[in-house]
Amino acid sequence: MTHAPADLVAPSLADFDRLARAAFEAMPVAFRARCTDLVIRVEDLADEETLDEMGIEDPFELTGLYRGIALTEKSLADVPTGPDEVVLYRRAILDEWAERGDVSLGALVAHVLVHEIGHHFGLSDDDIARIDPWWE
Repeated sequence: MTHAPADLVAPSLADFDRLARAAFEAMPVAFRARCTDLVIRVEDLADEETLDEMGIEDPFELTGLYRGIALTEKSLADVPTGPDEVVLYRRAILDEWAERGDVSLGALVAHVLVHEIGHHFGLSDDDIARIDPWWE
């Protein structure tokens, strides 16, 4: 069955959550084991406060964000302020997916998730770019 463009509906937050969960489950067990206290959330777009903190004006420029203390910097002396989390921004990811046109939505969600989990492991954007040239 072919759908007319007017009949298509963008994937919901729940759909994105399922894509993120599937991508997480596809990661090697050794990596998932290091993410036991990591919360993965999906939001439509980053809020103004987050954008201001990041120095970003256009919310469509931010597809994902890691909030927390990287595993390489954690200490037993740290006072927990909440769980570490990865936030995926649905509308920004959809926008990039539509612009690219050369990758499945599931693959893009997985890539953004893995990138943010890389920050959880203590990797910088430059480190991640050297390991994963996918963004090129």
